Amino acid sequence: MIRQPHPDAPSCDSVTAALAKCERTERDATSWSKGKLQELLVGIVVENEAGRGEISELKQVEGEASCSSRKGKLIFFYEWNIKLGWKGILKESGVKHKGLIEIPNLSEENEVDDTEVNVSKKKGDGDILKDLMKTAGTAKVREALGDYLKALKTEFTMGMILPTKAMTTQELTGKRKLSENTLQVQASSPVAPGVRIPTVALHMMELFDTTAEQLYSIFTVKDLVQKFSKSAAVLEAEKGGKFQMFDGNITGEYLELLTNKKIVMKWRCRNWPEEHYATVALNFVPTLGQTELQLDCKGVPVCKEENMKFCWQKQHFEEIKGLLQLTPLNC
Repeated sequence: MIRQPHPDAPSCDSVTAALAKCERTERDATSWSKGKLQELLVGIVVENEAGRGEISELKQVEGEASCSSRKGKLIFFYEWNIKLGWKGILKESGVKHKGLIEIPNLSEENEVDDTEVNVSKKKGDGDILKDLMKTAGTAKVREALGDYLKALKTEFTMGMILPTKAMTTQELTGKRKLSENTLQVQASSPVAPGVRIPTVALHMMELFDTTAEQLYSIFTVKDLVQKFSKSAAVLEAEKGGKFQMFDGNITGEYLELLTNKKIVMKWRCRNWPEEHYATVALNFVPTLGQTELQLDCKGVPVCKEENMKFCWQKQHFEEIKGLLQLTPLNC
């Protein structure tokens, strides 16, 4: 019996045309890079018999990064000016010192091992710690920068190498030979709007030292969203209202708002397949002087699962906790 095609399946010609348009694509990696650089650099520790030093904060990260796909090849651009804060302690005396690490030009023009790393400290004694950060600290910083570039070229770019028009024509010709009436859409990368892709569901929970009212407001008040995301945001916190966060890298629509209890959103990252949205539900559950935030997300592209987890854990949960510690909210 000849198997009939599914009525929603795209035709070979429509997929070919869509893929031809996608031969050239570009993704902005700026917001993702800022999160990844913080993840890799903050917390670096170096130690010897005299003292211990640690990179304690990312003070400044200026610049941009992007990745372009051109006929099956990836082209990277990145240019960063980074300032880090470090702190250390001398083991014998217990005296503590602080200082800065500056990386004035991390770009594709320079090899990571040649990247300039400048270490300074505040006035006073502590040259032993400064020397430790200059030697062992610089080596670890460059290693972390190398890890960032590897992640940029692998983790961030998953699904970006799209087939060229010639490759697509050959592939579809082969599929026609397998079945005249069936189109098997490969799920390795998003190809065009309307083509179904494999997805996963995520469930995460996090406790916050605040009330449900305060936590709810952080997701629905523009000024608070901009504070924890450290970027511009646009919010229409009502059913059917649109939102943009992290300089437009996250967009969506509010589907349901139950004040201080629940938010449901259509939610997507800029580098997801075109017109593809996940559904994100946030439940605010008061518990013993804290609030448990329960995140349920359906429809995340399989290749973006880890990015999605990172986005919520590092760029939402941890930043919101930092905001609550610095500026307790009054609702």
